[in-house]
Amino acid sequence: MIDLRSDTLTQPCPRMRQAIMDAEVNDDVIDVDPTVARLQETIAEMLGKEAAMFMPSGTMTNQVAVRLHCRPGDELLCESGCHIYNYEQGAFAQLSGVVARTFKGTNSSIDISQLRNQIQPDNEHAVRTRLICLENTHNKGGGVVLPYDSVAKTCQWAHENGLSTHLDGARLFNAVVASGIPASDWARHFDTISVCFSKGLGAPVGSALIGTQAMIHDMRRHRKLFGGAMRQSGFLAAAALYAIQNNIPRLADDHANAKRIGEAITKTDGLELDLERVETNIVVFRVDPAVGTAAEFCKSAKEAGVWMFPFSHETVRAVTHLHITEADAVDAGKIIANVAQQLKKSSSLTA
Repeated sequence: MIDLRSDTLTQPCPRMRQAIMDAEVNDDVIDVDPTVARLQETIAEMLGKEAAMFMPSGTMTNQVAVRLHCRPGDELLCESGCHIYNYEQGAFAQLSGVVARTFKGTNSSIDISQLRNQIQPDNEHAVRTRLICLENTHNKGGGVVLPYDSVAKTCQWAHENGLSTHLDGARLFNAVVASGIPASDWARHFDTISVCFSKGLGAPVGSALIGTQAMIHDMRRHRKLFGGAMRQSGFLAAAALYAIQNNIPRLADDHANAKRIGEAITKTDGLELDLERVETNIVVFRVDPAVGTAAEFCKSAKEAGVWMFPFSHETVRAVTHLHITEADAVDAGKIIANVAQQLKKSSSLTA
């Protein structure tokens, strides 16, 4: 089975497993776990920031960031397809009493013109606009890399207007590899950044929230409140350290394999894809109604040997990762094309 459901499916390689076994650990709640400390120092330095906090998931790092920057009754601004708004159960409202106002982006990117004059007036009837959140790369956008100049202008506008900025950078290193722009250059525009170690980087668990040293006290408090304080978490941190020290350059292989799959899809009647939008490791394509629904297509593709997710009624998502080889990508493209042809032929015979 060629499993393209997500890059979260990755499992530790033998050397990462050895790093886990050899990790020096301590209780990271009542004291400091030395391996966690090294991870936090390393990722903060890579992003050009002062400090970082290791947490179990990207949802937690995002929600701790929201709580850092906002109080109950505050408002965050975000793109309508972003992870924080769509895939975290509205946790900003459930956990922190914050509301969200969304803007439909162009190719998943918010334009500065959409934000001007959108800050709520400071009076007793309105929420307080406090924060803007961006996501890079953008999952629902098909893994696209946000335009760097747009990100810089948006964050500058936010800071000039007294707003904080947060980056959901779960796949930030995919953006780094695809764009050639260093992580520190992306990060410099944001007050806080969340990065995930358990997607394309291949660690089994964990994300980090990166910001200033002054934020660490409150990060620890909010992490504890949300149930994310861990004891001998150095075993997990060791895997994340291995990931960022060894697995960032190889993300280019995932991008190339996604392109190979995308090229096969663009040549297939009944499937639609803008190949230029396949910038990293995510391929989102549309299934023509003559072929069937996305769910029907995924079911048939799985039976043929390729496992993907229906992303909407008409779209399918395929994600490459470190367990997908070039041969897998080529084979997946052939299988996807063959399934589309068979389904379309079957549909025409029953019409």
